[in-house]
Amino acid sequence: MSFVMSIDAGTGSVRVVIFDNKGNQCGVAQEEWEHVAEAFVKDSMSFDYIANWGLICRCIKKAMLDAKVEANEIKAVTASSMREGIILYDKFGHEIWGVANVDARAFKEVKYLREKFPDLEEEFYRESGQTFALSALPRLLWLKNNQPEIYERVDKISMISDWILLKLSGVIATEPSNSGTTGIFNLKSRDWSPTQATKVGLKDNIFPKVYEPSTIIGKVTKRASMQTGLSEETAVVIGGGDVQLGTVGIGAVNEGDIAILGGSFWQQVVNIKSDVNPPMDMSIRVNPHIIKNLSQAEGITFFSGLVVRWFRDAFCDMEKIEAKKKGVDVYSILEKKAKDIPVGSYGIVPIFSDIMRYKKWYHASPSFINLSLDPNICNRASMFRSLEENACIVSSINLDNISKFSNTNSDTIIFAGGASKGKLWSQILADVTGKSIKIPVVKEATALGGAILSTVAIGVYDSIDEAIKNMVKWDREIKPNMQNHKEYNKIKDRWQEIYKSQLELVDRGLTKPMWKAPAI
Repeated sequence: MSFVMSIDAGTGSVRVVIFDNKGNQCGVAQEEWEHVAEAFVKDSMSFDYIANWGLICRCIKKAMLDAKVEANEIKAVTASSMREGIILYDKFGHEIWGVANVDARAFKEVKYLREKFPDLEEEFYRESGQTFALSALPRLLWLKNNQPEIYERVDKISMISDWILLKLSGVIATEPSNSGTTGIFNLKSRDWSPTQATKVGLKDNIFPKVYEPSTIIGKVTKRASMQTGLSEETAVVIGGGDVQLGTVGIGAVNEGDIAILGGSFWQQVVNIKSDVNPPMDMSIRVNPHIIKNLSQAEGITFFSGLVVRWFRDAFCDMEKIEAKKKGVDVYSILEKKAKDIPVGSYGIVPIFSDIMRYKKWYHASPSFINLSLDPNICNRASMFRSLEENACIVSSINLDNISKFSNTNSDTIIFAGGASKGKLWSQILADVTGKSIKIPVVKEATALGGAILSTVAIGVYDSIDEAIKNMVKWDREIKPNMQNHKEYNKIKDRWQEIYKSQLELVDRGLTKPMWKAPAI
């Protein structure tokens, strides 16, 4: 039996997962990490490539031990990562600067670009599907303005997933699905658009070669073998962005397929043809898919998984103790307690992520609205349920907005990621959207997507479609309660009105936004 390994560098943690050729998860290791602010740099979120490489190496070794496999049995390794996060290199291929996905330090540069070139953002958006909000261009401009000695040394740029593969293979390369999130990219050609950099006065010769996902770019180097325990004969395979790979891992590879990936952030994606133009109002993001000739219209729900984790750690010590005694996950205890809370969680309104407003993207101050002083109504169970409901409500509104411009409206959603483990959360998603929810067996969809690419790369399967047929398995399908759906439609409307009022408090400077894009 041979195996493949996927390394998934998410926003909140890194996971290493080992699969066999049938898609069975054989070993896993995970460690949480944080992306800290750079000293004296407002709204920064640096990526510590030195410390984080150490975490990745440790997870690789732990996953191999967990799977009880020898190094020579792992035939291929690939990587995915949070989108937008970038690493810069000097001419020797050494890292010199890196930021994680929602680094917002470049707010002055975004403002400058919008004022200096008033039509440029819309022009670039039509080509790339991205706005300046998380684009690499303002970040590069920030570096040029604030740390010119580093900027002058920049020879190449890559995504964090590409950086992992560089550490393994010694080769700097990239692929469309993740590099497309830099905004310096063309959706139709699936290649860099260096003229975008030229137009704003930046280097236009720092972009590495673009390979289609599933391409072998080399083998594990001797140095990487010593650091990770992997064999020097293991093939290193180009991977992709975490969301796009996740949709491969759940079989969402056809035009019109809808998927929700519930992780630290929640992404709602709909597959569209690559020649479909992004919406005129710039409200929705459009990214290259792993699959040629397809793009993905995407809504993003900020911090859904991280908010639940915060609630768990801040308020649920008793449930943690209970879970430890019973040998179960703490979230299963919380869901059990929340199951009998009625639809709407007694009117509790969580204010965390807003719906996708890509052109002008910011969020209200995080809070709970409409709490009760009755402990039988307002307690950990009802507040926890309200958070699960809220993630589904925001996702539903994002899907409604995608449907308006793309004319796609499937009656089924594929739901994966850590959140899909929650039986209550899955039922709430069905009830809120009014759609059937299909849950795959393997919840680590992004990692499985990488495994699918790897098996194709090394010739186990002839195509991604064939690999999916053999590796993607289904756990259950959940039908919506249409009476609950009617209630949630009312709650959706009320939530949007309340959230609008909360945004006005931010606009007046009375509250602080949970997050805002640069220059907002």
